[in-house]
Amino acid sequence: MVSTAQIAFLKGHGTENDFVIIPDHDGRLELSPAAVAQLCDRRAGLGADGVLRVVRSAAHPEARAMAGEAEWFMDYRNSDGSIAEMCGNGVRVFARYLQRAGLAEEGDLAIATRAGVRRAHIAKAGPDGEPGGVTVAMGRAALPEGDVTVTVGERSWPARNVNMGNPHAVSFVDDLADAGNLYTAPGVSPAAAYPDGVNVEFVVDRGPRHVALRVHERGSGETRSCGTGACAVMVAAARRDGADPAVLGHPVTYAVDVPGGRLVISESPDGTVEMTGPAVIVAEGVLDASWAGIEPAAHAG
Repeated sequence: MVSTAQIAFLKGHGTENDFVIIPDHDGRLELSPAAVAQLCDRRAGLGADGVLRVVRSAAHPEARAMAGEAEWFMDYRNSDGSIAEMCGNGVRVFARYLQRAGLAEEGDLAIATRAGVRRAHIAKAGPDGEPGGVTVAMGRAALPEGDVTVTVGERSWPARNVNMGNPHAVSFVDDLADAGNLYTAPGVSPAAAYPDGVNVEFVVDRGPRHVALRVHERGSGETRSCGTGACAVMVAAARRDGADPAVLGHPVTYAVDVPGGRLVISESPDGTVEMTGPAVIVAEGVLDASWAGIEPAAHAG
C-alpha cells in the first residue's frame, strides 16, 4: 500500500485562474469531491479554482484509449469537487508543470482530457528568461441551435449557446457590472439546453476584435479567467460581427480580456480554435494527506 502521509503539490495559475496541481503519475491516489473542495478552500485549504491531477493516460480508465496519442491525462476537478470535461487555462498550467518536471520540453506536446486530446505548444523563453506563453489547440466550437436567455435579478439578455468540449452561454451586455456579483449562478433558460449545467460569460466590446468578459464557472463561481469561456466568447463575437473564418477564408483573431489578464484567441477557416496565454507555477510543497482526505486508490498496491 502506498504511503499517503505526505502528498506533493504545486500551485499555478493562467491569467489568475488558479489551480492546485497533484502529481499522481501512476494513478495511485483517490481524490474524492470532499478532498478537492478541501484543497480549494481559500480560507481552510490551499485555495484554488480547481485541481489538476497529473496522471499517465495509461494509468487512468477514462484516458487509456488516448494513451497512444498523449502520455499525460489532465484529471480536472472544479473547486466544489465536481468533474469537468475541460479547462483551457488548466491545460496551459498542466503543460507548464510537465515542462517544469522535465516531462516535456519547449515545443509541441499532446495532453489527454475528458473532452479529447488537446495539442499544446510551449514557446521558447524570452531573452530575460521569462517563460514563453503556451498555445493550446482547443478543438472546434459547436453552436447548438435554439434560443437561450440569461437572467440576473430582474434583467435578462439573449445568449449564444457555444460548446468548447464544455457548455457555455455567452451574453453581450452594456456593462460588465450587469453580471451582478456572480456569487451564485445566473439563471439560464431553457434548462434543457444545458442538462449538465453551464458556464456563463458576460461580454462587452473594448475595440475592433477586442472584447472583455466576466464569467461564472459552473462548480466554481466567478473566476479570474476561463480559457474555454474566452474561446466561446471569441467564436460568439466573430459570428455576431460577421467575421466567420469559414466564410472569410482566413483566420480571425480576437484579444479577450479577463479579470486576470489577456488571452489571444484565433479561429481558423476549418473551425480549429487556438488560445495563447501565460502559465505560471508559483509554489510547490507537501501537504498532509489525512488533513486533505486523500486516500490510496482502491487498485493501488
